[in-house]
Amino acid sequence: MAKTYSISEVASMMGVAPSTLRYYEKEGLLPNVKRVNGKRVFEEKDFGWLRVLNCLKNTGMPIRRIKEYARLSQMGDESLSARYELIKAQREYVQDQIDRLNYYMKELDYKDWYYRTAIELGSEKAVQNKSKAKEMNLDTIPEKEDFK
Repeated sequence: MAKTYSISEVASMMGVAPSTLRYYEKEGLLPNVKRVNGKRVFEEKDFGWLRVLNCLKNTGMPIRRIKEYARLSQMGDESLSARYELIKAQREYVQDQIDRLNYYMKELDYKDWYYRTAIELGSEKAVQNKSKAKEMNLDTIPEKEDFK
């Protein structure tokens, strides 16, 4: 007999609240989870699907699109192209978020450098008055040698 897991065990393993799993079920996202004596019983085979749901949720896919993905998944091979399009769109969304965060990380890297250097030199003016720093692009982190 396959090992089974309670909703609390699965929630703990996935790092979500049991209410999240109950919500998924209520929304029709866990159509294959069995019940024994009225209690949800998860099996190893359920974890792949749960990982996908968790991924889609945690990457910002709206619940309506997750529902669409779940509905399409139930259709089998006839929905492969449609599922691929949903995943492709989500990947693009995530990549856009990564690109945006990387852009902001450059600014934070610059500010990190700026304040560390100002503290080391004793003032912001010391950083601002160095000729090479004045000539650089604002988000370019100068090398320490540029201030000697």
